[in-house]
Amino acid sequence: MFVVKPRLNALMKERGLTQMKLSEMSGVPQSSISRFDRNNQHIDWHLFKIAKALGVSLEDLFETEE
Repeated sequence: MFVVKPRLNALMKERGLTQMKLSEMSGVPQSSISRFDRNNQHIDWHLFKIAKALGVSLEDLFETEE
């Protein structure tokens, strides 16, 4: 089984960012950032904006396990 787990909170912690700061950097609502790691589905433009603001690839926003 292939499992995908969001890891936005870990990336923000590594960079010392708050949800509010990432919201300002990305243009994604803070409420969406707050729920990111709990959601099973993500709005595509949120993914691109967050990855760009953090300087990471889309794949880096998630951890995968087989």
